[in-house]
Amino acid sequence: MLTHPLLPKLRQLKLAGMLQTLEARSALAQENKLSPVEFLAILLDEIDRRERTRLLRQEKEAGFEAPRFLSQFDFSAVPTLSRSLVLEMATCVFVAAHENWLLHGPSGVGKSHVATAVGHEAIRLGYSTLSVCTHRLLSDLYAARADGTYARRLKKLVSVDLLILDDFGLRPVTATGAEDLYELIHYRYEKGSILLTSNRHPSEWAELFGNELLASAALDRLTHHARVTQITGESYRQRERKQRSFAAGSTEVSLRNETPEPPALNHATEKTVL
Repeated sequence: MLTHPLLPKLRQLKLAGMLQTLEARSALAQENKLSPVEFLAILLDEIDRRERTRLLRQEKEAGFEAPRFLSQFDFSAVPTLSRSLVLEMATCVFVAAHENWLLHGPSGVGKSHVATAVGHEAIRLGYSTLSVCTHRLLSDLYAARADGTYARRLKKLVSVDLLILDDFGLRPVTATGAEDLYELIHYRYEKGSILLTSNRHPSEWAELFGNELLASAALDRLTHHARVTQITGESYRQRERKQRSFAAGSTEVSLRNETPEPPALNHATEKTVL
């Protein structure tokens, strides 16, 4: 099979893997008397298989904490978030333009869900993507300084097309962490996109760096080519808790109403035995 005459052409089309199933598919086509077009369609299934393999591999490498997609997002629960805006950002035009998207708002309103869903879309469109929790990223970079892998790890963070920084500012940032944040933002500026989620208002981000000059330089680059979106509303987790409590209360009332009352005493027929 390695010397098959089709191999050079299939390699040129990046379809060399098709040779592994060519004979079996050819026999299937003859057995079912498929037309040339139908046989070609079967051969091109290899493209779909390879694409599925790529998506699964890159989604695993992206480091998503959980699979979240736009089809699962309840826009009706977050009326302050524009559906058209999210769908526009999901086209990843901002990634192609090396721009940033900064999402901020209280906990539980769907920031991480939206960020992860857009990350999945970016992978589907062929963009390399990495999703990290900000404080964990800074901890890893701190450890990397000690084991000599800092340069390699920073290079990976800088080189991906889309870097998702989740929970930015959730925990205090050390002086070393602030420097690492600056380096990351500095090297990605106009070279790669950052999708950032934060519970803090942008006006509070500067204080995270603990250094006015460092903060100014970092945030100037982060926000220069960026769209800033605020999401407000009730926490999804709190809303779900209230719904469970309401459902439990309704069930309790229903059961109470269904409990039969003891039979009433019929005084008209009651007799006293002496």
